[in-house]
Amino acid sequence: MTTIDEITNANLVALDLDVDGPMEAIDALADLLDKDGRLSDKDAYIAAARAREEETGGTAMEMGIAIPHAKSGGVKEPGVAFGRTAAPIQYGDEKADLIFLIAAPDGENNLHVKVLSQLARRLIHENFRTSLREAKTGEEVIELMRREVKL
Repeated sequence: MTTIDEITNANLVALDLDVDGPMEAIDALADLLDKDGRLSDKDAYIAAARAREEETGGTAMEMGIAIPHAKSGGVKEPGVAFGRTAAPIQYGDEKADLIFLIAAPDGENNLHVKVLSQLARRLIHENFRTSLREAKTGEEVIELMRREVKL
């Protein structure tokens, strides 16, 4: 069974993400995944995540959340990067300031779907969103995810 600690860590958290739009958010969060050694081909992963974003019209949910995600041969190890922007950015018809980028290797058995559904299920709770918005450190974000998201 996969745990939160296997797919994310404080190095994958950007509490001051400074981007102008969803594609820049993907780029910035993919940089974190790459620096953490989870990507074998960052450009291939970014292309897959951007294509999915364009195909779906945006991966934003209501309440200021976006969860862009993609499976790609450019992913070595599954990972989740989290970014928080000072001001919400436009994601399709919604705006988001809490952005989770999920990276999954080609051929993995739907771990990214499980992560996506568990995150979405927990993010409907206002106290979780508020805690993410008020977190002061990456470690605090990871602890919140450990407590809230069961895989």
